[in-house]
Amino acid sequence: MPRTNLSMSISADGFVAGPHQDRDHPLGVGGERLHGWHLGPDKDHPVNRQVVSDMMDGIGATIMGRNMFGPIRGEWGDSGWTGWWGEEPPYHCPVFVLTHHAREPVEMAGGTTFHFVTDGIESAYARAEAAAGGRDISIAGGASCARQAIAAGLVDEIDLQISPVILGSGERLFDGFPAGTPELELERVLDAPGVAHLRFRVIRS
Repeated sequence: MPRTNLSMSISADGFVAGPHQDRDHPLGVGGERLHGWHLGPDKDHPVNRQVVSDMMDGIGATIMGRNMFGPIRGEWGDSGWTGWWGEEPPYHCPVFVLTHHAREPVEMAGGTTFHFVTDGIESAYARAEAAAGGRDISIAGGASCARQAIAAGLVDEIDLQISPVILGSGERLFDGFPAGTPELELERVLDAPGVAHLRFRVIRS
């Protein structure tokens, strides 16, 4: 059965991005330290490779927030920004970007097309579900997009890659939820050098 997976790298104090996100610091100051498990020297560790495969393989559509797509704020204007990932982004599927400002789709090499959705997470999810054709859907982040998806009851499982890093400030994943929400059940624990990979099932009421 298709699943909707939210996967995010997170600090030991609960932040998925550091403070002061901008073009020079797309993950906020210090945020890149959360991603050493798949970008650093341990990226080829068998556990890390398995987790990346779980995140990316068989995904039919992806949803992300505008801040994850890039540093441009407000109207797009004549911006030629096409994401952080170069000519061939790693998604290889339709990607639906939450934004308040309309923009024509951006088609990239390798099967990725960015579609810009101005009418909320439920609309983005409906479009992603149609595009996925029965395959899994990925909620890629950032924190605001993830919180919206969780609050709307769209997420089946949450994968967290926890690094022993204290960021102190930035964007928290679970800010704004009442105690006990979302209700989670721990399904899997894997470890590799410098990272613990946890998978939670979201319990629907």
